[in-house]
Formats: sequence, C-alpha cells, structure tokens
Amino acid sequence: MFAVVYRWRLHEGKERQFVEGWRRVTDAIHARCGSYGSRLHRADDGTWVAYARWPDAESRERCAVPDPEGVALMSGAIAERFPETRLQIVEDLLAEPAAP
Repeated sequence: MFAVVYRWRLHEGKERQFVEGWRRVTDAIHARCGSYGSRLHRADDGTWVAYARWPDAESRERCAVPDPEGVALMSGAIAERFPETRLQIVEDLLAEPAAP
C-alpha cells in the first residue's frame, strides 16, 4: 500500500471553508479514483495535516481532479502549502474501534 501526508497553514477564519473543500475532494477521490480515504488533523503548531491511503502510487498518479469546486474551496483557504511526503507502508498495526 501507498500513503501520502499533506500539510498546510490556513488563512485565519477560513478553516470551515477548507474542511468543506477537503471533504468534497476526498469523497470524490474515494468514489472515482479508488483511494482508501483520508484523515484530516489539526496539529499543535496550527498546521493542518491530512493522511491519505491508496492501493499503490500508480492509482494516485492516474487520479485527475474529480471536484474542481472542492479544490477551489481548499485553495482559497490555504496560506502556505508544504511539500507532500510519500510513504510506502511497511507494517500496519492501526486498529480502528468498532462503530457504535
């Protein structure tokens, strides 16, 4: 499996806009491109971090922008974009709790 970590610093007051765009883009990528989804986090230093998983790097590379409006929402909220980190998953011991 393959994963990518993304990091951004947002414009103050644009957090809701960013989350809406991120959700739209993530839902579209999952539905149309075969990703395994993503998680969005807010870090202690105020940056925002997303972690996305894919079956392989090639699946991600083939994925075009499936929701341009969602991308525009995200882009309008981003003050600074950091380089992405590409990861090859070696072991996975993350255990999700069962939904109530």
